[in-house]
Amino acid sequence: MLRDEVQNLGLVPMVIEQSGRGERAFDIYSRLLKERVVFLVGGVNDHVANLVIAQMLFLESENPDKDIS
Repeated sequence: MLRDEVQNLGLVPMVIEQSGRGERAFDIYSRLLKERVVFLVGGVNDHVANLVIAQMLFLESENPDKDIS
């Protein structure tokens, strides 16, 4: 129930990454994708499948030898 309420509000958790250049905020899904993790919640329809395939194709084009989780 709480998950549905959060999804309906459109809230996306943010994470802060610190480097020598300062801080940068990422939404959690972008941060996971940077680590080659594709995150999927809920049912899969044509739209969701297209989004996942697009992420996988992007990661494959960046480094075809590295695993995608």
